[in-house]
Amino acid sequence: MFTDPDAAVPPLVLDIDGTLTDAPGRLDPRVPAYVQSWDAPIVLATGKAFPYPVSLCHFLGIKQTVIAENGGVVLADETVSYQGDSEQAQAAAVAFEERGGDIGWGTFDDVNKWRETEIAIDLSADEELLREVAAEFDLTVIDTGYAYHLKTPGVEKGDGLNAVCDTLALDPNSFVAVGDSENDVSTFRVAGQSYAVENADSAAQEAADEVLEESYFDGTAAVLDRIQDRTEPS
Repeated sequence: MFTDPDAAVPPLVLDIDGTLTDAPGRLDPRVPAYVQSWDAPIVLATGKAFPYPVSLCHFLGIKQTVIAENGGVVLADETVSYQGDSEQAQAAAVAFEERGGDIGWGTFDDVNKWRETEIAIDLSADEELLREVAAEFDLTVIDTGYAYHLKTPGVEKGDGLNAVCDTLALDPNSFVAVGDSENDVSTFRVAGQSYAVENADSAAQEAADEVLEESYFDGTAAVLDRIQDRTEPS
């Protein structure tokens, strides 16, 4: 746990959807000011396809350090690493559709077009069929609250955080994590201190060290303010 009151602010690992956004999924306009002024490394950890968090780092003006696709792709110190069997996930998605399943994103599937290690499927899909197909292909399904992710078992955001720390010579225990979903549970286990925003699902709330009273970026901002207040010189 990050507890040193005399230390500088800790590094952060932040989920994006539901954590840096508002309820409709729009990036909260306060995010740039918070992250640009944070005097420690920030890792964006998301279930989104790799280009999304990389682009977000670019437009926020922060170093591109990301965990994408639920740990399937990691970028740290300009080095990219991949985990997960993308061919198996794609084959399972084809089988799912052949049995009447619907990926659900329409003709132009921007959710999966640039995805490299897994397949994301709209929550309107037949979950029972999806999980049946996933089991046949030795894959797992994670419900992030925004999509079902058809992915290789054992590839998680927490593993991505360990990989980032190995590359940057950082201690995972020094990190503060904020998230809202089942896919953040592994991050919470690796980071030194973890917070679930009030809108978080039950898995994230049970795994977090603290469940915040505020939802979405209101919750994230509240804990960042608290940390800043704690580390400012008296």
